[in-house]
Amino acid sequence: MKRPSKFININTKVLIFVLTVFCVFSIILSSIFSNYSKPAKIVSGAIVVPLQDGMNGIGKWFTNKADYFNSVKKLTKKNKELESQVNELTEENSLLAQNKYELERLRDLYQLDQDYSSYEKIAANVIGKDSGNWFDIFTINKGSKDGIKKDMNVISGGGLVGIVTDVGKDYAKVRAIIDDESSVSVSFANTSDTGIVSGDLKLMDDGVMNVTEVLKDAKVTEGDMVVTSKISDKFVPGILVGYVTNIKLDSSELTQSGQIIPVVDFKHIDEVLVITQLKDDM
Repeated sequence: MKRPSKFININTKVLIFVLTVFCVFSIILSSIFSNYSKPAKIVSGAIVVPLQDGMNGIGKWFTNKADYFNSVKKLTKKNKELESQVNELTEENSLLAQNKYELERLRDLYQLDQDYSSYEKIAANVIGKDSGNWFDIFTINKGSKDGIKKDMNVISGGGLVGIVTDVGKDYAKVRAIIDDESSVSVSFANTSDTGIVSGDLKLMDDGVMNVTEVLKDAKVTEGDMVVTSKISDKFVPGILVGYVTNIKLDSSELTQSGQIIPVVDFKHIDEVLVITQLKDDM
């Protein structure tokens, strides 16, 4: 390792000594001759003050930057807290909306139970359906162990949904009245005249069902209530099916036919009531 030069050490010591003597001498002169310090003050003002202002400016810049970064950090933290609160409120609103929807469905189901209080019923949930937009064939979570039997009527959404076609121990299959293979003997509440409401899934895209075989003299008009008739072989009487939307005389001039709007929303069925009384037992 290279040793430090003695010449550098001597020069450093001499320089320190000279500066020390100069400072002491300046202090003495300053105390004896006040005018002597004026040039020094001028030099100091010209050099030190701008330097001090510059240092203060740099200090303020760093302080401002530090405050800025602290503010950003605080805002970031606050933003995360607010985002968390928004997520919690969104989740709460979603749950409230779901609860409100479920409460409305249960109220409708309860009202339906009251409307047909003369019939014994079992509540069930829909647990599956065939492909497609409509609940034409679907499965419920009650079966033979719950007392469900084939040909029991199923109601929901204010009126007739369909009929039980197959029963397992823990499930049952239901065919809705909108299915292509379904037909229901109905009567018009205002006249007691009868007709046949038949399923047609293509027609359901327009939200209606066909009603046929209505006597030509029947006083049926738009808006009349359509219910299951007493002469039906499988459906119990008096269950609301829908409302007449149009009807006209057939080309044979012996009968009338038209369309009805079903009371049940066959795109949205979650819970149903199964009427445990069979038509054959009445």
